Amino acid sequence: MSRGKDGPEDVDATFAEIVADLRADGFGLPESDTADTADTAGAAGAEPEPRRAPERPADPPAVEAPPEPGWRSGGTSWDATMFSDDPAEDDEHYVPPDPPPLPRPKLGAFLILLLFLAGLFLLILPGAIGVGPTVATPLGILALATSIALLLLRVRQGPPPGADPSTGAQV
Repeated sequence: MSRGKDGPEDVDATFAEIVADLRADGFGLPESDTADTADTAGAAGAEPEPRRAPERPADPPAVEAPPEPGWRSGGTSWDATMFSDDPAEDDEHYVPPDPPPLPRPKLGAFLILLLFLAGLFLLILPGAIGVGPTVATPLGILALATSIALLLLRVRQGPPPGADPSTGAQV
């Protein structure tokens, strides 16, 4: 087999040679044809004749019985798994309790919201209340910064009131 720079020179001839060698060894042929092909392919590098289709149609394969459930199968067939009811939809499933109600907002939260909206209003539409932009811009920035600072100060740190820290995780 002569090889060029990137591979064999004649790819088709090389492929035919490889296929002939494999058929001579009986690879890819039914067991009854293996002995006949080995005799024909061994003759001075001649290619074997192509296989002909059988004259009578093959009998359809017999339907196999489902295998016994073993350690690899779950014991249920594919049809039973795919077309039966979902076992997760039983009547005895977990129903979470209703969530606790949201806490009622306090006066401080309303004041922070009012201060935040006033700061936005002073920055966006200062002329609507008759204030010039030179006065409204610093006042709007100050109102926004104050409302954000007060909001961050209201964030609770630590366990809720009345909780025992030695009891573990709190849900």
